[in-house]
Amino acid sequence: MNNPLNEIIGQHKVKTILEKIIDSNRIPHALLFSGREGVGKEFSALQFAKSLVLKNQSLNNKDSIINSINNLHEPYIKYICALPRGKGEKDHDSPYDKLKSEELLHIQSEFQRKAKNPYYFIDIPNANNIKINSIREISNFISFSYEGNFKRVIIISNAHLMKDEAQNALLKNLEEPPEDIIFILTTPFPELVKETILSRCWRINFENLKPEDVKHILMKFFSVEESSADKVAEISLGSIKTALNYLDYDLEILSEKVIKILRYCFGKKHHLALNEVEEITTDKSLFKSVISLIILWFSYYNKYRHVQTEIPNEKFKETIQKFTSKYPSLDINKVLITLEDFVFRIDRNINTNIIGSNLIVKLSSII
Repeated sequence: MNNPLNEIIGQHKVKTILEKIIDSNRIPHALLFSGREGVGKEFSALQFAKSLVLKNQSLNNKDSIINSINNLHEPYIKYICALPRGKGEKDHDSPYDKLKSEELLHIQSEFQRKAKNPYYFIDIPNANNIKINSIREISNFISFSYEGNFKRVIIISNAHLMKDEAQNALLKNLEEPPEDIIFILTTPFPELVKETILSRCWRINFENLKPEDVKHILMKFFSVEESSADKVAEISLGSIKTALNYLDYDLEILSEKVIKILRYCFGKKHHLALNEVEEITTDKSLFKSVISLIILWFSYYNKYRHVQTEIPNEKFKETIQKFTSKYPSLDINKVLITLEDFVFRIDRNINTNIIGSNLIVKLSSII
């Protein structure tokens, strides 16, 4: 069987690091994969887990184990993500005990889709946090007896969604990790993870994907037509998730919406800006797509003012050229961080009207 790490698309630095770790036979007990949402962190975690299996010369049932990993089946791998909280649920309950039958069916369906497509993004309504009882279940996973001597992997998806009590519970496992257990935490927001956890993890940073890599993944894993994949890949900010969001909308109309919002904010026409923003806040995916395009607009500005490179989005080209000639040296790095935070807050179900108002205030304050 080929090296599973070779299946990782893009992320050449990450592949090199993971290959060196496996070749060294000195596997860290915990790794933290950080980077923008949708750059392949979880796919890479699964490929790493499979590589550990193939590296073990004493295993006879490698194909069976790798098949189980592909399907996210315990005891070979444990996948932990945010889940909704059931009515009357206590922290000592199982994370699934108090959930409704329709919620359980939806979660099962999402996990099946993830197993079929490791780049798929699990979407569970009201799943805002990784629950402490999900973390406490790790103890049961660790204590499970099995035949063979190999590393088992626990993947904690979007680890920043753990509240303090869940992070403290995880810390107890990280302080005295079993010999055969590897923790892989994935997150686009490592700053929201406790320093005591970060200090126990080997941190690997994932870069934004190149447009050709985004295009390849969209076509291979999501059956997107080449022309559509090509179009959204160029403006995806290196993220599969962002590219997929764009597929649901007319990019010409979205770009015009972004230009209107920016013009009204820069011109201090707050009432008009608010009207434009209020039209999109009811649709979270649409709102996220517009903010992503605003981030893209500022990213183009950052590049153009230094090198005057070609701007692929024709709708943005004229506004960026005019803005750059008038304001050639604005420091907008903090603005980009804030805009990324707005996207994160939308995912956390923060009131979108509040985010919309804060967006206008932030954009208006740039000049």
